[in-house]
Amino acid sequence: MSYLQNSNSPLTRKSYLFATRVVKMVKCVKCSPQEYGMLNQVFRSGTAIGALVSEAVYAQSAADFINKLSIALKECNETLYWLNILHDTEYMSNEQFDSMANDCQELLALLIASIKTTKQDKEIK
Repeated sequence: MSYLQNSNSPLTRKSYLFATRVVKMVKCVKCSPQEYGMLNQVFRSGTAIGALVSEAVYAQSAADFINKLSIALKECNETLYWLNILHDTEYMSNEQFDSMANDCQELLALLIASIKTTKQDKEIK
């Protein structure tokens, strides 16, 4: 986990670890080629969260930082939607869903807090 060695940010850490969980989950779910689109969606949105958080580290401005985290927030919300679909169509057990959904909800809360804090700091300056 060399990527995380240089990061003290809980958001960076959680989003990266969540992305790795999504990748592992997608590898384990058995589905037909017709159903693969659903897995691809959760794969794309679930891994995009961490990628956008990583991009935000080198944002060009506070507005750019907020924009990147806002997109990550949308991706996180979309991931939660797909997790619900996978659960409700019995591709995920209750235990798997609860664990993944809880992590996703934590990420939502961290993203919202980071966006709010940055907006408040931007208004002060």
